[in-house]
Amino acid sequence: MIIRSKAPLRIGLAGGGSDVSPYSDLFGGAILNATVNLYAYATIIPRTDGKIILHAVDKNERYEFDSVEKLEINDELDLLKGIYNRIVKDFSHKALSFELTTHVDAPAGSGLGTSSTLVTAIVGAFAEWLKLPLGEYDIAQLAYKIEREDLQMAGGKQDQYAATFGGVNFMEFFKDDKVIVNPLRIRSKVLNELAYNLVLFNTDTSRVSADIIKKQQKNVSDKNIDSIEAMHNIKKQAVMVKEALLKEELDKIGELLQYGYNYKKKMAKGIATPMMEEIYQTAINAGATGGKISGAGGGGFMFFYCPGNSRHKVIEALEAKGGFVKRYQFTTEGLTSWTMSS
Repeated sequence: MIIRSKAPLRIGLAGGGSDVSPYSDLFGGAILNATVNLYAYATIIPRTDGKIILHAVDKNERYEFDSVEKLEINDELDLLKGIYNRIVKDFSHKALSFELTTHVDAPAGSGLGTSSTLVTAIVGAFAEWLKLPLGEYDIAQLAYKIEREDLQMAGGKQDQYAATFGGVNFMEFFKDDKVIVNPLRIRSKVLNELAYNLVLFNTDTSRVSADIIKKQQKNVSDKNIDSIEAMHNIKKQAVMVKEALLKEELDKIGELLQYGYNYKKKMAKGIATPMMEEIYQTAINAGATGGKISGAGGGGFMFFYCPGNSRHKVIEALEAKGGFVKRYQFTTEGLTSWTMSS
């Protein structure tokens, strides 16, 4: 028997950062995101020899352990261990023997929600294997708790829900970790046009998102007025971009991305590096009307709205700066799991 799952990465179109505690707990958050055809994959093969094998192919890391109820968290594929530990604690209540293999279509630190999407995919694989009675909200919340509570990894709430539900979603975040996912019905021609006009650019750098997110959290805790006001405006941006998308007024999105970019930089120091500022201005000079730093900032992917046929000049200008453009399409499916007989 072989159990597989995949979950899509996401592009955060607007509102990013308003899903991070303590801001979302104090003021509520709003996010607009859309999943793309880049995935995190997990494969589980049950074993009968009392061993656990964890293998992250893209990291070239592989570890073997005796099967126990709790694996030690020690900087060796802790993400995978944390998921296993929670599955045993909450569901199986006994040690399991298996081989878990994972890989992701984008590197860690890219700003596309790779870590949370991988957690979601692995939880989905365990749910498929053990026939766990978990709905979409249950899986997303469990993935969130594993990262933020069990492993104490700084971050927001949107990625686990995007990976689980898939598609274009307007998400609202409330106190007590309450989340409401509102799927948007967008015509396929509009999504195709949006994908054509949004150029996804890999700056060929990565960052540790937790470092920037911790600064953002501290600014809220310290009642930094400029940072909090910036987050208020980022939250408003999510509503405005949602309305533009539903009304099929796509060319408004460029100016709304510009609006959000100016406020995002004020949320925490280090979000926009000098190199990223230079890349942003290069895209604008070539014809883009706005852009966004994907994820927490500091590196990874950026994307730019390029109306008409301006994408070609923008791509040429960006690639001259180093990095590369990533081709993608929007997807409508979220987490998918399946079992095959071996």
